[in-house]
Amino acid sequence: MNLFECGIDEAGRGCIAGSMFVVGVVGDFKTLESLGVRDSKALSSKRRNALALKLLDSQEVFYYVYKASATDIDTKGLSACLKEALGEIKVYFSLTIDIKTFVFDGNCNYGVEGIKTLVKGDSLHPCIKAASILAKYYKDEESKFLDRCYPRYKLAKNKGYVTKEHVMLIKTYGLTKAHRTSYKIKSLEE
Repeated sequence: MNLFECGIDEAGRGCIAGSMFVVGVVGDFKTLESLGVRDSKALSSKRRNALALKLLDSQEVFYYVYKASATDIDTKGLSACLKEALGEIKVYFSLTIDIKTFVFDGNCNYGVEGIKTLVKGDSLHPCIKAASILAKYYKDEESKFLDRCYPRYKLAKNKGYVTKEHVMLIKTYGLTKAHRTSYKIKSLEE
């Protein structure tokens, strides 16, 4: 098996509730493609979960998950959390598998030296595709858990993103410990 690159993606960056998950994945491109990896946004929830479980169970796919809680994001800031995540992933794979090439989905590496960027990487790069699937899987699983903790907010449905219904529920019931208090939501200020 040839392991050359680590693909990195995140889920939950734009949420107002819950954590952000940043995942790095290392795996042979052919192996990942044979598992059926695709851009997570192009998959149904059922198919994405099935693929995530295959990736997690594979002996040929290596991954690292960074979780920034709502409190982490409020305290450190989103950019600082992304920078920390990229740094941790780089150190982890540099030390464990001796990976030299890291590619992050998007156009910004948050100042982390040695991290390349690839716009639309989650639809172009097999390792980033796998990372997008795992990041979304972890975000969805957390959203289901938070929904059980705070059922009024329908977090399993809105995944913590700003929707009209979610904003209405916040207006009605207030913020929870799972909400990012540093985020300014214009529709709440009216």
